[in-house]
Amino acid sequence: MTDRYAVIGNPIKQSMSPDIHGAFARETAQDMEYGKLFAEVDGFKPVVDKFFADGGKGLNITAPFKLDAFDYADSLSERARTAGAVNTLALQNDGTLLGDNTDGPGLVSDIVNNLGWKIAGQKVLVLGAGGATRGTLLPLLKQQPAQLHIANRTAHKAQQLAEDFSGYGAITASGLDAVPEGFDLVINASAASLSGELPPLSPRALAEGCCAYDMVYGAQPTPFMRWAAELGAEVSDGLGMLVGQAAESFALWRGVRPQVAPVLTMLRDRLRAQAASEKE
Repeated sequence: MTDRYAVIGNPIKQSMSPDIHGAFARETAQDMEYGKLFAEVDGFKPVVDKFFADGGKGLNITAPFKLDAFDYADSLSERARTAGAVNTLALQNDGTLLGDNTDGPGLVSDIVNNLGWKIAGQKVLVLGAGGATRGTLLPLLKQQPAQLHIANRTAHKAQQLAEDFSGYGAITASGLDAVPEGFDLVINASAASLSGELPPLSPRALAEGCCAYDMVYGAQPTPFMRWAAELGAEVSDGLGMLVGQAAESFALWRGVRPQVAPVLTMLRDRLRAQAASEKE
């Protein structure tokens, strides 16, 4: 029997997850299908109940349901527990559901393996103190950066987050107006790029030869990417993180790790074609 998986969210039409997991399944010869589930904002539980009652094996969870999935899971991985959010549910052999968060590992894999940038021993700045940041801090700290600093418009939110993760490594925090100078890697995990805005960050925050990463992806570079590139930074969007977190989920479900590069190339080509058509 073909195993069933899906992504659940609201909205969900734009999700590329079925394309990604379909490619992974073909590459690794897995007998599975992957669809999309829409749920009303307050209707997560009944949709998920039905999916697993009908024989579903696993779900990816996107906005706005990562906290609902956290509460729904029977058990949690360490990275899901520290993130306070779940983006992957996996049916276990005993019938229980494991909640995991693969966003952070997807980010780290993209930065280190795809882009060839360093985290270990580097001064790392993360912009934003929301769920996207929380989900990535443990995997980033496990890379043992020389410094990890969180900066947020509201300083006390960044400071609270730093306090929450202080047991996992050296971590500091401030408002965006008090960021130290000279970071080797800057990761934009704020919502600014989603609304086409640029975080109010001093150019002095970027060291010479800095790498700048935006978790948002699209057909065009984000304002943050354009700003950092003008300052001489090497830049990337978050498309590789999307594919990387999907590969982590796939490996959890199927016990086999797919190749990321071919799928990333496929999606990048699609975005380039979209960008070209927008210019016509």
